[in-house]
Formats: sequence, structure tokens, C-alpha cells
Amino acid sequence: MRKLVIIPTYNERENIEAMIHRVMGLRGGFDLLIIDDGSPDGTAGEVRRLQGLYPERLRLIERAGKQGLGTAYIAGFRLALREGYDCVAEMDCDFSHDPEDLERLFEAVSAGADVAIGSRYVKGGKVVGWPLSRLMISYGGSLYVRMVTWMPVHDTTAGFVCYSRHALERIDLDRVRMKGYGFQIEMKYTAWRLGLRLRELPITFTERRVGASKMSGGIFGEALLGVLRLRFRKIRPRL
Repeated sequence: MRKLVIIPTYNERENIEAMIHRVMGLRGGFDLLIIDDGSPDGTAGEVRRLQGLYPERLRLIERAGKQGLGTAYIAGFRLALREGYDCVAEMDCDFSHDPEDLERLFEAVSAGADVAIGSRYVKGGKVVGWPLSRLMISYGGSLYVRMVTWMPVHDTTAGFVCYSRHALERIDLDRVRMKGYGFQIEMKYTAWRLGLRLRELPITFTERRVGASKMSGGIFGEALLGVLRLRFRKIRPRL
């Protein structure tokens, strides 16, 4: 089974080398695709340097400027489908997601899930390093999504997700509209509406130690309004 991990980056030079070594060192034999949106701090240069150590397994796509989290993942999904990958995972570069948990996500897909979600808000999941105010905003956001869409997912904004090839072939990527963190909601909602099998696994989410968060008010607003539109959208599978 061919397995790909996709990590979008913007100004992650402080994290990228350690993350690449961690993923490359896992037992599962994962390939890794970094999609960098023109980081001025030289993130892409660090990836190119490390490609010499992992020439067959480490890939890099460089894009001009910040084009959005969602468009980065869709570019990665398209590459994965073209090149015959069986499972594709997405995760952050800042170690808020523990690379060790990748194996559990891929195992869940191998066992029959179409979408495996690393969840902060199911039994056994937790968040480390967030103030109560931020935790309440995040949890409240997921609760809002569940109330509007009726989607049976506790961590609707989770960014640590593994998709089967079947799931990515069923979802019409051309119709995915949200570019920021709302993209995570839209993908899960689309998968659920298409009748795909979603499974949540508990993870520990840890606040980044170095680098700056990419969250902004505009990203939050896109997700808030986008969820209302999702509720009334016709969801069709890819033809």
C-alpha cells in the first residue's frame, strides 16, 4: 500500500527539518509531500537540502505566494491520485499533530474507514497548551458546525486527517470552495453526505512551540459563513 503525507508550509523553517526526519523515521514507510507557499524564511530551501537524504520519498511543490490551505491540499490530492497512492494524510508542520499518530490513522483506513480523523474532542482526545478561551472557541466552533449541518463528527475543524483513495475519487475536488480552515469542514461534510465511512480517533493536540500561528479573523469568518452555505448545497460525487 502506497501512503502519502501532505504538509502545507508557510514560514516553517524552524520546524521543517525536525518534522521531515520524524515522518521519514516512522515504521510505516510514508512518502512526504511538502507544499510551500513562497515562504520568505527559506522553508523550501531547507526541504530541497533534505531531498538529498530522502531522494525517493520526499517531494516538494513550490507555489508563488499564499494561496490558501485548501488549495494546497487539493494540489496534493491531485498529485496523489495521479501517482497511484492508496492513502493520503494531511497534517500541520508545527508538531501540534504528533507524527506517531499517522500510523493509527493509516491503520484505520486500511481497516475500512474512508476518512480517519484525528480528533481532539472524542473520548481520549485532548488539547495541551491552549488557554481556556481558545479551547472554548474551537470546541464551540465544532459544536456550531454539528448543529447547522447535523454531521456526526465531534472535531469538525480537525486538520489531522487520512483519506482513502476511494474517498478522494468520490469527492469532486473541483467543487470544493473554501480555502482556509473551512476547507477541513467542507471536506468532512462532503464525505459524509456522499455516504463515505468516517471514523474519529482520539489524539493529543499540542500548541506549537516555535513559529507563528496562521489563524486569522478572515479565515474564521470564511468558515462561519461557509458552513451556512454548506447546509443547503447539493453534494454530488465526482463523475
